[in-house]
Amino acid sequence: MESGPSMEGEEAKDAGNIPEVSNPLSKGEFERDKPVCTKHRSDAQENTSNNTETLDSEMQPHVPQSRVESDNKDGDLEDPTDRSLNEPEVFEIKGNDSKQSDKKENTSSKTDRGFPLCKKVTADLAIHVALIGDPNAVTIEPGNLLLDKDLYSEADEASHIAPRIYDLCGRSVSVTNMLGLQSAEPTQISLENHISQLVCKTGIHAFLLISALGNVYEHNMVEDWLQTMLGERSLAFAMTVFTHENEPDTALGDLNDNSDLKHVTEKCGDRYHTCKKSMDDPEEIITLLEKIDLMVSENQPCCYTGEMYGEEMRQKQQLKDLGDRSQRKKTTTVPGNNAVGNKDEGEEIKLEGSLNEKIIVEKQQSEVEELMCRLHLQGKYQNKMKTADFLNIGSSAQHQHEPQTENKLAHTFLQRLLMLDYRARYIPVRDENSEMHDTNDNRNDNAETEESAFDALFNKTTVSGDIKRNTHVHPMDVQMAVFHCSDSFLRQFMVTKLSLCQYALPLLVPNPFTEEIECPLWTFRQIRKTWKSTNDSNMLTSQSMPIYKAETPMVSFFRLGSVSSSKSQLMSNLINQRHSTFFHRHCPGSNKTCLLMDGVVEIAWYCPAGKPNDIFTDCVAFCNLHGDAIAKEIQRDKLIEKASVNVILLPSLGKGDKSMAIVQELFKSSKPLICLLTEEDSVATEIKKGKYKMGLRDRNQSDVSEELKRIIRNNLSRPCCSFKLEDMAEYSGFRVDEDDEDCQVGKTNALQITDLLKEMELSKIKEKFLPCQGRLWHDWCQRNKDLYRLQGNLEMERSKIQHEMMQIRHHQHKVAFTELMQMFITSLRSLGEKEKSYFLKWVGILLDDLSSDELSDLHHKYDEKWSEVLALKKKHDKSEQLKMRRMELEKISGKLQAATFGFEHILREMGQIYEAHASVARQSKRESEVTVSYLPELAAELMISGHPVELMDGDAAHVPLMWINGVLDEVIKKLGHQKVFVLSILGIQSTGKSTMLNAMFGLQFAVSAGRCTRGAFMQLVKVTEEMKDDFRFDYVLVVDTEGLRALELAGKETVHHDNELATFVIGLGNMTMINIFGENPAEMQDIIQIAVQAFMRMKKVNLSPSCVFVHQNVGDIMAGEKNMEGKRRLQDKLDEMTQLAAKEEDSNAECFSDVIAFDIQRDVKYFSQLWEGSPPMAPPNPCYSENVQELRKTILSKTSKSFGMTLSQFKSSIQDLWNALLNENFVFSFKNTLEIAVYRKLEIQYGKWIWALRSAMLSIENQLHNRIENGKLHRVERHYLVEEMRKTREEVDKSMEKYFDEHRDKEMLIQWRGRFQTKMCELHDELVKGAKRKLEEVIHQRDARIKLDDKKTQYENKLFQKSKELASKLKDKAKDEKQLENEFNTLWGVWVAELTNDTPSIMDINILDDVTCILGEIGNESSLVHDRKSCGMYHKICTLGSYSNYAIVSKHQDLFNDDQHSKNAQRKPNNDQLQKNNVWGAFKSFWGFKSPENKTIDHIGPSNILTYTDQELIRAFTNDVVKQSQKIIETEPIEKMGYNDSYMQEIATHVKESVKEFESKTRKYAFKKEFTIDLSLHVCELAGSKLADSHSKFRSNNDALTYLEQKRPQYDKIFKRYCKGSSSAAVLGELICNTLKESIVQAVYDQTAIDLAGEMQLSHPPFSGNRSNMEKHILISLAEKENFDKFMTYIHNPREHFEKCIREDVEKYMLTERSKVLALIEGNITVKEQRVSHAVHTATNTVKNKNGDTNMWLRELSSALKDELKFAEKHFSDFCDITDFDFLEEEVREGLANRIMEINRSLSNVSLLDMKQFRERPDEILIKHFCDCCWVQCPFCKAICTNTMEGHKPNDHYVPFHRPKGINGYHFRNTVEFCIDFCTTSVTSNGRFYPSHESEDIYLFKEYRKAGPRFAVWSITPDLSELPYWKWFVCRFQEDLERYYDKNSRAEVKFQMTGGSSQNSKLLKA
Repeated sequence: MESGPSMEGEEAKDAGNIPEVSNPLSKGEFERDKPVCTKHRSDAQENTSNNTETLDSEMQPHVPQSRVESDNKDGDLEDPTDRSLNEPEVFEIKGNDSKQSDKKENTSSKTDRGFPLCKKVTADLAIHVALIGDPNAVTIEPGNLLLDKDLYSEADEASHIAPRIYDLCGRSVSVTNMLGLQSAEPTQISLENHISQLVCKTGIHAFLLISALGNVYEHNMVEDWLQTMLGERSLAFAMTVFTHENEPDTALGDLNDNSDLKHVTEKCGDRYHTCKKSMDDPEEIITLLEKIDLMVSENQPCCYTGEMYGEEMRQKQQLKDLGDRSQRKKTTTVPGNNAVGNKDEGEEIKLEGSLNEKIIVEKQQSEVEELMCRLHLQGKYQNKMKTADFLNIGSSAQHQHEPQTENKLAHTFLQRLLMLDYRARYIPVRDENSEMHDTNDNRNDNAETEESAFDALFNKTTVSGDIKRNTHVHPMDVQMAVFHCSDSFLRQFMVTKLSLCQYALPLLVPNPFTEEIECPLWTFRQIRKTWKSTNDSNMLTSQSMPIYKAETPMVSFFRLGSVSSSKSQLMSNLINQRHSTFFHRHCPGSNKTCLLMDGVVEIAWYCPAGKPNDIFTDCVAFCNLHGDAIAKEIQRDKLIEKASVNVILLPSLGKGDKSMAIVQELFKSSKPLICLLTEEDSVATEIKKGKYKMGLRDRNQSDVSEELKRIIRNNLSRPCCSFKLEDMAEYSGFRVDEDDEDCQVGKTNALQITDLLKEMELSKIKEKFLPCQGRLWHDWCQRNKDLYRLQGNLEMERSKIQHEMMQIRHHQHKVAFTELMQMFITSLRSLGEKEKSYFLKWVGILLDDLSSDELSDLHHKYDEKWSEVLALKKKHDKSEQLKMRRMELEKISGKLQAATFGFEHILREMGQIYEAHASVARQSKRESEVTVSYLPELAAELMISGHPVELMDGDAAHVPLMWINGVLDEVIKKLGHQKVFVLSILGIQSTGKSTMLNAMFGLQFAVSAGRCTRGAFMQLVKVTEEMKDDFRFDYVLVVDTEGLRALELAGKETVHHDNELATFVIGLGNMTMINIFGENPAEMQDIIQIAVQAFMRMKKVNLSPSCVFVHQNVGDIMAGEKNMEGKRRLQDKLDEMTQLAAKEEDSNAECFSDVIAFDIQRDVKYFSQLWEGSPPMAPPNPCYSENVQELRKTILSKTSKSFGMTLSQFKSSIQDLWNALLNENFVFSFKNTLEIAVYRKLEIQYGKWIWALRSAMLSIENQLHNRIENGKLHRVERHYLVEEMRKTREEVDKSMEKYFDEHRDKEMLIQWRGRFQTKMCELHDELVKGAKRKLEEVIHQRDARIKLDDKKTQYENKLFQKSKELASKLKDKAKDEKQLENEFNTLWGVWVAELTNDTPSIMDINILDDVTCILGEIGNESSLVHDRKSCGMYHKICTLGSYSNYAIVSKHQDLFNDDQHSKNAQRKPNNDQLQKNNVWGAFKSFWGFKSPENKTIDHIGPSNILTYTDQELIRAFTNDVVKQSQKIIETEPIEKMGYNDSYMQEIATHVKESVKEFESKTRKYAFKKEFTIDLSLHVCELAGSKLADSHSKFRSNNDALTYLEQKRPQYDKIFKRYCKGSSSAAVLGELICNTLKESIVQAVYDQTAIDLAGEMQLSHPPFSGNRSNMEKHILISLAEKENFDKFMTYIHNPREHFEKCIREDVEKYMLTERSKVLALIEGNITVKEQRVSHAVHTATNTVKNKNGDTNMWLRELSSALKDELKFAEKHFSDFCDITDFDFLEEEVREGLANRIMEINRSLSNVSLLDMKQFRERPDEILIKHFCDCCWVQCPFCKAICTNTMEGHKPNDHYVPFHRPKGINGYHFRNTVEFCIDFCTTSVTSNGRFYPSHESEDIYLFKEYRKAGPRFAVWSITPDLSELPYWKWFVCRFQEDLERYYDKNSRAEVKFQMTGGSSQNSKLLKA
């Protein structure tokens, strides 16, 4: 952190104090004698050869072989054994002779036990130590085991530095004396050369830094000298040796008690040793060697080498060269300067300092780069991390609270900070080598040891030496590394979260890459602080403002030099004793390797709560400069300048110390100064006014804090300078982040907007600059809601409201684009991406800044006024004064709402501008010319970038659907059809919903602007690519909502508003979080009741969201029993609320699980309170963060099972829910348009599937029909048909499976999958069953006419023989064609007469004459029958509007069951009444005429004899009789047996009996005879056409004369061929070709019918969709033809009309699309020709191969064509003489070609097609295909249910567009006014109706389902769409409608609509 270049002194310790270390080899530990020292010297008294021998053989210094070889490559280094000037001397330590061996053994044993690895690594290693330090700290005398006087005397000069070798316990130890060199003055070059020789020769294993115990200054100087000369890496080989007098126990005590001494050992890795000055104690020296061994074993390499020193020197030289060049440049500018090469001592020192500084900087940068690599942030400084990189659903967020590896620390830090977990500063680090360490540490667990407890506990040498220390990354390094590698927006996000965690924030930050000092002012822009200050009169003042605006006193803290006390800890205790605001050495995770905090200035604010125990009475800023302030001059000076009080931590200083100069300047300043002396223990003393000193040594921290608080508090109570954060940007020495060009551009654009607003009253801003969203928008919303509360004449009222709404839109259009909005939108469109981001942030910041002061004043006024109201209430004062105060309070409340102005209001204005322009463009039919279409795109970009977008306007309580749809459409364009999981939240106001969402996902929902959320906002959270495998969606879309039970809505239908909001957000969400705050039973009941009711509504409309209950602010949440009790009570409350809600929602649910899938164990989460203490200084509760993380995991685990929804589905869901909520009855009004659209597409696909099956079965039927006719099939088996259909069925099944599995909406489709699969099975079985029945009927018919066919064969054979005989007689006259013709014709008549002499002829029939006779025979008057037949009324009997002419009432009845109005109803109305009670009076009012009174709607008018119900029953009865009669006809065997008048008699009798039965049931009236006759004529006429067709077929197949006449051309040709001498083969070929021609034509017809039906479904628009699509084209056709009768057929008999339209369309298509039809015909002809040619060739080859005859050839041909054509070989006989089958094949080919040409000619014109020729006509095929569906009609307006399938699911009938009810005859009871309201309009109103005439029960249209079964099965949803079609219809056919429904009206009213009809008759075409 701050010590030296890396960290502050007080921060540099480990988590605890310096461990107490005693001398492990103190007196009395070993029971052995002290060794005796004998010295072997090269003097006269000693044998030189022995000395040399010892040196050569045993004691030569150890130099690693590799290094020797490497260093001697160039021969520059002398041999290690060379005895030169620096030859080492050898010493040996020996024990007494008597105990020498024991001593050695004991020493060895001790060494082995204490340092097992040391023995392995260094036992054989000759080590080299260098002594550096204070010469006075060592006594030089003969007893000194390491130094003697001779050695010391030479140490003054570098030239005499030489190692001396000792023999210590058999070890070779080289000692180099360098004592005093740090103070000596040798030349730099000489010193460097000797040090270089020393380290290159031997290497140095240990630098022993010798100093007297207590001399801190000297030790610091020694350390600095070593670091300067040999580099920082030398410190890894350094050990401190403290010397003392002969009192070791006292010395150890001094060391343990002296924190300064502890501090100085830190640079040496806390390695130190104590010994006597005399160094004559062998035990102390042995212990020292053991410690050296441990250090050597830990270092890699084990010694300081020449390479290290060389590298250090090269770096110094490079920097020196740079300095020299710089100096030369300076000297050359001064003439005559001879400074080059002659620098004085001061310049050398200055340059050396500069060089050292450069070295330190390079090393720091290297360490920073290493740190970035460890944190996996390499390269991130250039490519900054962005907010979007972390605010997502990623895997790292899943395991935040688990230990992390270093490369994940940065990401985890941000994720935990996002969740407001202040423990983000310390994240447990997982040691990847921990397992190996555990193994090594435990390897001797089972070993038996005898070491003492003292050794085990306190002897450092017992620590395993092979484990290298691994220091984790410092927590503040993680924070600052993330800070440096983040872009401005992520920095702002990070600092804002740090502020919420009550942490100090970086104010001045040295950039480790550029060395600039940055002031990150931008990061503070979103921080708000709230506090309550207390003045001298104890008056509280609440303040809330952006912190950059706050002007507060500032207290600065810094230190001068290295101190032992923790400054940061002291500051934290000042601000918050329970929370470490400033990170210090005793915080979790702290270590001594911090890199990035040196020079950083942190700032924190103390915010008082207005309580007596506040530390300060006003907000105070505290700044903390990390590192030595001496070196941080820029930061220090700025803090001193800005501070109100300066606090300095000082060590013991000398008078001339540089630090004292700084202190002296502060003493001269007028600002208060507090000096904290770390080496003194004095209490606080005021030296002079405003200048204080206080000792810290050995003092209680609490006492120190209290004294310091008192001093600061006293000084701040006096006038002092204030500090404002923004002022920091004015200092030129810093780089301010807001000076960035993009930031300035964004700010400039934002300032242009706010400059417009500065001089205005805040409450007037929105009114002037945002006019579209104020009163205009609120009025529009109210009008829109009024559309669903219609009264009176509904259509007129609706038209009026819609007109008013459009006027509002025009007004909005006119006032849109104020200057502010133009500036805002222009900036959004023109700025770059980064500039735009800054611009948006600045707009929000500046708007909050603009409004915060005035809002604060308004809040103060509101509080004061509210207090006055409460005081008056307590006095029970009900005077005018209380009313006035309340009125004043309401005014202030209104001003508060008007003054609330933020970024969301500008976006809301954009939405209203867009809606206004789009509405105006839509009205003028120029939707493509919407000039503001770019606005939704801008909002979509904001939403994608992470901005919340307003979903529901909270002020207007309305959803701007047009705007939301536009925005989501643009989002879809940019992102594609991405899937989202919608997560919504619901809860009471001010219960932390937005805070929880922001903490959970890092969102930006507003929580700090002093305002609660209003309405609903949505924001996207991206799912990372790595997580998409776990989820089925791409985004989580979070919906935040305003709170329920909002105080500002009190008295304004809060219950309705809350229910509406709850239903909306629960319906939108795939999951909803129900937020409960505290344990207040009333609040719990409120939220639970609202939520349960909303979920119940969702269940009723087939939506199934899930939910999670979040119970916040619950104490003691760890108590499991209490949790279980709370869950039980919650479950009981849920069940209770479910039962209450079930009564309101008409449900039978008894418990909550009946409504929604809910598990009380998994779906209820308990949350701790948010704050850990009392705000404003309380940090967030860590348990809250853990709860958020757990809830997030729960939600994501649930989401993994959800498919979510596409953005398109979400858009549709918004529209459906809101439209339904506008109605009072949500369930009845809800219409899932997306589901309907998906179902419609499924229906279209279903049509394709069933057509595949149907067409395949038709082809199979054709094949088997031919096979039956050819006599090849006598029985049809079901399994055979199933097998034939298998391939098609499998293809359809695969297509269905693919559609349901791969469709974009497969999650929605799944609900219908089973139903459609079942329906396909049913259809398949039905087709098989139907085909089997028809084919069996064909077999039955074939068998029935066997005799007839045999007779036909006989006829043909006889005719053939006669023709052949005649031809042989007339061969000679073959050239005379005319004579042959005459001869044949003459004899043909004779032959036919002869053959059919005994066969009666089948006569033609006249069915109508038969009907006339039969009706007379069964009791009807013949004259009446003729009259009814002549007038032709019977044709329309099924479509009549009134059947009153047919009915006879026995006595006059009051058909209206209303005595009060019966006389008025019977009395003929006058002219005024006619105008009022006109049949279509209501419609006249709609077009501007007088409006009718609001009446209850009934089914009939008083002018009709029959009630509407009677009319409907009669109409249904007539249609039913027609259907039954048709079924009777279909069962008659007419084609087999021919026509018989008994069939018509049966039908006429059936009609008569049906009429009688119907009359017996009604009893109110009887039918006239005319009804029975007309119905009989109509039914018989319809049956007659069917009978005539069937009889024609019978006659064609069974009348011999007719049959023979058909064969005449064929035998004429045979006759002529024989006359011309043709062979039998030629004649047979002719006969075969004639037969095949007929079969080919029939086959072509049959196949063309199938192909044509399929082609029309592909290319003909009316048939290219489902039944609804066809209905649309039918309506267009009806409007074009303007045929009223067809309209009424369509309305009352839709199926009949559909069938007729299909027939007409097919006929028209065949005429208009001739080329397509002819292409189909020609293709089928070609196919059949090829099949025949192939069959003929196959037959020929077979006969030739088998030597067969003609019969075989015919059999083979018939067999080959059995499935293709009708061809029976039995019809060909007497051709046994044919032997040339090749010739026969050629004849057939030629004849076939001619017949094909004839067929093509006959079918070359579509008009020539004979529709009767089709076995199954194409129109009949299409009718079966399209009309096999639901035909149920709306009980109000007769609109047809659009579901394709009968028995469809969902069960409710539905039609998208209804009609005016009057079209169906609906009228107002007791009037002749017909109702022209649309059903979809009526269900939005409060109107009522009678379900039938007989009923006296009245029902609201909103509750129409309660009116009876036929109403209950319909889903009629409100729809306010313009429906001009039916309005046009009413205008165009008003008179026809009057006549149709009221032509017998006694009032004979006429409908007056001047100009109305002509105007609206063009609506459709326009």
